[in-house]
Amino acid sequence: MKIALQNIGRRFNRDWIFRKIDYTFQPGESYAVLGPNGSGKSTLLSVLNASLSPSEGKISFFLGDMSVEAESVYKQLSLAAPYLELIEEFTLEEMISFHFKFKSFRPAVDKEKLIELLSLPGGRHKMIKYFSSGMKQRLKLALAFSSDTPALMLDEPTSNLDKQGVEWYLNLVQQFAADRLTIICSNQEHEYSFCKNRLDISDYKK
Repeated sequence: MKIALQNIGRRFNRDWIFRKIDYTFQPGESYAVLGPNGSGKSTLLSVLNASLSPSEGKISFFLGDMSVEAESVYKQLSLAAPYLELIEEFTLEEMISFHFKFKSFRPAVDKEKLIELLSLPGGRHKMIKYFSSGMKQRLKLALAFSSDTPALMLDEPTSNLDKQGVEWYLNLVQQFAADRLTIICSNQEHEYSFCKNRLDISDYKK
């Protein structure tokens, strides 16, 4: 998937969060969107996944040579972020089944493999509301990585993860991120050290 930004800006009320971003995210490449807390990284990610419209400029989405309409972009990407909620009343097994009504599993992954990735073989019937914050974050990441989409977007991916969880995340990156557009919003180097390209949101403050 390719995402092309032309003179993109976003403001809230009269305050510009960022302006004049001309940038192209190429298929199969990895990108880190950098900046301090509150700088607008998550806002830019919302523009990139078409859940938020730019206040100025034009954003275009492509699959190969085919243009993708903004309202259909969600079908082509997987997203994990601390502010995205899981359905707490679902069990682990129910949450996985529900998620994959809307996405397809990546090759060689199924429900059993995903539960194995989470190291929760005895937790399949446990309700999400009883998961720790770290396990909820692992589940969000596992769902995103295991979905067969051409784009993967992660916001603060190791939020609530301990050292072992960070290593687990980096292992998922090696297994599932190599062949698709990957965008990481972060100010923690261990989260994006593998990214070949960097975009600093602070360069677009006007």
